[in-house]
Amino acid sequence: MRVNADFSRRIVVTPSQYTWVPSPQAGVERVMLDRIGAEQARATSLVRYAPNSTFPAHHHPGGEEIFVLSGTFSADGQDYPPGGYLRNPPGSSHRPSSRDGATIFVKLRQMSATQDQPVSLDTREASHWKPVAGGEVCVLFVDAQEHVELRRLHANETIRCGETSHIVEVLVTAGTLLLDGATLPAGSWIRLPAGDAIMLTAGSDGVCVYRKIYMPPVQA
Repeated sequence: MRVNADFSRRIVVTPSQYTWVPSPQAGVERVMLDRIGAEQARATSLVRYAPNSTFPAHHHPGGEEIFVLSGTFSADGQDYPPGGYLRNPPGSSHRPSSRDGATIFVKLRQMSATQDQPVSLDTREASHWKPVAGGEVCVLFVDAQEHVELRRLHANETIRCGETSHIVEVLVTAGTLLLDGATLPAGSWIRLPAGDAIMLTAGSDGVCVYRKIYMPPVQA
């Protein structure tokens, strides 16, 4: 299966374009944002857990990155509220579930073998945020392969987004983002190819975005 698998193109997906499809597990469905492979795939997805749904224990050979958008996501006895950020390194396993229901942003099989330490961060904690021009930043993860952060922009503030030689992804997690005359609500996802650049402008209510600069080339 190939979904948005041409990484040389700019991709914009808004909530009005979502197609929720069932996963192999009852009560769990997903929106495939990009995907290369069948059920075991390099994938970026939104995943929605119905109340009292459980996914069987499973391994992640290429690692798993999770950001909790709504509800409460649980795994192995630990609860993660909205704003929870997790990295499960290659070779790890877990048994995810949700008692009350949850929606999460998930990236699978996109970590290098050198990433061997789990990460768990509650981005609601003020101590994780630092002031920057036009807003605040919460750095989620940095190594030689990737830079991942949450970025808040105050109302009507603008920043440049794009890299000469790296792919960049942006997910609107709260507020609204203005792009090329369109207003993108929370849940909108953008992937920029290497060499592309855009100006991210916060709407009148401000915006918070997940932003990832993915260093190595993607094998499509």
